[in-house]
Amino acid sequence: MTIAGSTYFRFGLLLAATVTVATWPRPSAAYTPEQQQACSPDAMRLCSAFIPDVDMITACMIRNKAQLSPPCRVFFGPDPEERRERRRRARPEY
Repeated sequence: MTIAGSTYFRFGLLLAATVTVATWPRPSAAYTPEQQQACSPDAMRLCSAFIPDVDMITACMIRNKAQLSPPCRVFFGPDPEERRERRRRARPEY
């Protein structure tokens, strides 16, 4: 039996391919021009210490959602409490 035909070689090849694909860079979530326009002033006001780290700015904005301007707050979705309330209202009453 040749090395290329062995089970261990095939397993190693499959493992190497899996690791390669898993570590490929992924495209980051790009912000739309509308999101940038609506949220840039809030980012500067609330999270300027984290510039230029987009992930840290996003986390900061989520933490400070109550202080965001209404046009920017739209892009961050409802609070967990708001979601719970919506789900409660959406359930049928028996």
